[in-house]
Amino acid sequence: MNQDNFLEEVPEQIARAAWLYYVGGYRQEQTAELLGITRLKVHKLLAEARDSGIVKISIQHRFSRIVEVEESIRRKYNLKFCRVTPPLTLEAKKGKQRVPSRAQIAETSPIARRGVAIVAAELLRKWLQIDDRCVVGIGWGRTISQVPPHLAGLSKPKAKFVSVMGSLTQTSATNPLDVASQFAQITEGEGHFLPVPFIANTMADRQVFMSQRIFQETLALAEKATFYLISLGQYDEQSPLFKQGHLSNAELRGLKRAGAVCDCMGKFFDVDGQIVAHDVNERTLAVDIKHLYHREVVLLSAGQEKLPGVRGLLKAGFVNGLIIDGDTAFRLDQD
Repeated sequence: MNQDNFLEEVPEQIARAAWLYYVGGYRQEQTAELLGITRLKVHKLLAEARDSGIVKISIQHRFSRIVEVEESIRRKYNLKFCRVTPPLTLEAKKGKQRVPSRAQIAETSPIARRGVAIVAAELLRKWLQIDDRCVVGIGWGRTISQVPPHLAGLSKPKAKFVSVMGSLTQTSATNPLDVASQFAQITEGEGHFLPVPFIANTMADRQVFMSQRIFQETLALAEKATFYLISLGQYDEQSPLFKQGHLSNAELRGLKRAGAVCDCMGKFFDVDGQIVAHDVNERTLAVDIKHLYHREVVLLSAGQEKLPGVRGLLKAGFVNGLIIDGDTAFRLDQD
């Protein structure tokens, strides 16, 4: 290795080790295994991360290639901005990306969610500093649910957080789909959620839900949100919507035949960013996507299993900001 390559790659290895250890919560032995190096090497890298100032409250170093990838994705999809977290399973150089195994994806997805959540929390802090009376539209999902803890210490009692999709469940006293209340609790702001299920059984049921005054008032607030933080769901047998019983086997098969690769904001999209032809799309209860155009809509995506959905959703045209994990971003940039 020549000196120039050494100077470029060693800091990146330091940042990878620091990200796994401090953000991912992995032990040094696990970090060493994931990076393919010895535990002693990990120990030295972590010491260097502390001594050099890369690790403070958060990991400060940004790979030289990250900025390039962010700008490439931003231009390709006409975004206002793109933020990318450090990649963990891919070489951060053009021409050296490789498709990871399912085991690698499963291993790194929790770190990806945590990392994207940290970046999203930083962005939201800036928003709330600029406008402490703003209304924030909140989607739901595992990544978004990890954002509120990183807002600890931020008091914004005039801010409002409102769910953008129905989120009632049948099996849990503490609703796992409603995260708007978590944002409100952490920031001491107001929390509002749509008191209806995500998918109505029939069109007639949907009309009944929509006619309720409390639903109409909350929906009106959500439609006027200043900012939106949304995410997407992968669309296969691992989909939370399927696992939690919101979709039947027949509906899952029908949506797959129609070409669905992800769901977002109550709609199911194909790889070209088009809403697929299926009656489920007519029975969901959520803010109409038409209200998102020309607003600040930031998509949070974490985990390489989301790649097909990200590809499609960014083509839909209503997302103008993206926070994405590095491994998925580097693969997206190669499309």
